[in-house]
Amino acid sequence: MMATSNTLMVARRDRTARGDPARLDAILRAAGLSGPMRGVVLSLGLAIYALVLDVLTPEQDWLLPLGLLALLGVAVSLAITWSRLRQQLLLPLVRLEHSLSRVCQGEPGASDALRDAGVLEAIARDIRSLNEELTDLYEEMDNRVARQTMRLAQKTASLKILYDVAAGIHQAESLEELLLRFLRVIKEMVNGRAATVRLVMADGSRRLVGAIGLDDDLVREQDIGPVDLCLCGSLLTPGDIVCGNDARYCSRIYGRRMFASSEMEIVTVPLEYRGELLGVYTVFVERPGVGAREDILDLLATVGHHLGVAIAKQRSDAEARRLSIIEERNSLAHELHDSLAQTLASLRFQSRMLTDSLRGSAISLEARNDLSRIRNGLDEAHTELRELLVSFRAPLDRRGLVPALEKLTHRFGQETGAHVLFQNDCRPFELSATDELQILRIVQEALANIRKHSHAHTVRVLLTRDASAQQVLLIEDDGVGFATPAPGVNPGEHIGLSIMEERARRIGAELRIESDVGEGTRVEIVFDAARRGTRTPRVTS
Repeated sequence: MMATSNTLMVARRDRTARGDPARLDAILRAAGLSGPMRGVVLSLGLAIYALVLDVLTPEQDWLLPLGLLALLGVAVSLAITWSRLRQQLLLPLVRLEHSLSRVCQGEPGASDALRDAGVLEAIARDIRSLNEELTDLYEEMDNRVARQTMRLAQKTASLKILYDVAAGIHQAESLEELLLRFLRVIKEMVNGRAATVRLVMADGSRRLVGAIGLDDDLVREQDIGPVDLCLCGSLLTPGDIVCGNDARYCSRIYGRRMFASSEMEIVTVPLEYRGELLGVYTVFVERPGVGAREDILDLLATVGHHLGVAIAKQRSDAEARRLSIIEERNSLAHELHDSLAQTLASLRFQSRMLTDSLRGSAISLEARNDLSRIRNGLDEAHTELRELLVSFRAPLDRRGLVPALEKLTHRFGQETGAHVLFQNDCRPFELSATDELQILRIVQEALANIRKHSHAHTVRVLLTRDASAQQVLLIEDDGVGFATPAPGVNPGEHIGLSIMEERARRIGAELRIESDVGEGTRVEIVFDAARRGTRTPRVTS
């Protein structure tokens, strides 16, 4: 269209430059000026002719009125010519100039004033066509600018999110805090109805860190009670709102709004590092969802990669601390083996030699009993030291506290023949290597006391949570029990209990010991896996 208009305009300009008489006549006829101008010429010629004849032949009286009438005709023709010139050319020319000025300024509707353009109608039509094309170009340009502005805004928002992720990796106090911080960000990014975040544990299980449900309240791991089951049998967490069965039935009976899979799209954001899945965000989005938004999916994948790197870094640091502890334990085991173990072995050998040398001698029965007690004490100390060395050299279970407790209680049952029960009523959680080691040492000491002193037939080890969402590790037996020491008693008389109390203090845990003669013993370790080390430890007996 623009090319055609340009061609027409060039052709008209060329004809005007050549002074085409036919075009000039056409313009005069279109303006209605051809007749009045001819009238001016004819009336003017007649007036001149009449006046000249009147001068030459004064006796002709009719020539003067004829000349005056011809001059009147000239005046009338000039008036008509001016009126038509003004209406058909001058006013359209002014409006054309004004419209051209508005067109050049890019004003919308600039050519509306050219509806009555007179002889300039063809030019006005070309200007209207040009203005429409310019308007289309302006609108297209505005649309492009708007699209580019939107893309820049999206890119800016994406960069801000990625910057927040990168900054949060270094500023967050814990991994759980970092994951929960971006749980709401990812949910709002895709306009989701609910969202959850889970961590993949070392044993392959997935631990729910937190969730946001339809009420938009953040539920943290420590606030989540026991596992909920829908009446249809589906496993529910606070952020899960999709049910594989009749969602309306589940919503009505269970009192919780649920959706069918046809209503909600489940968007997963894997937290990966070097191909290993370390966690996952799950967002529930109303269909049609974000499957067609490649920019959003790419941004989610990038965020997942960065958070996966953060998880891998945190676990690498934890593994480095674990290896450091193991190295320290091995070093301590070597020192004990090269010093105390050798000394005990030498004393045992010397006690046997002394016993053999005194076998035929006449010594009192009391001396022989004392010597036997010394030998038994040395044997028992040697056995306990060997067990301690084996425990030191045994690596910490990378799968966490629960597998370590299972292994410990199973071995205790095999060694003692007692009926040992281990029960875990907690959701999966993580502990630092130091906290895990101290708790295992307390359990080992409690089981060692049961083996030595309680004569128990049944031992129960229970890991559960109390009403305040803290973890409770219970070790109880049906043995003979003992009288708990009163405050202020010489700690040297109950050194094992003192060591257990000191280990609890190191990790900010609370140790409770309940026992009575003939009533068995109950040991409780209360600790907080989510906020460990933030409380002042207490020890009660």
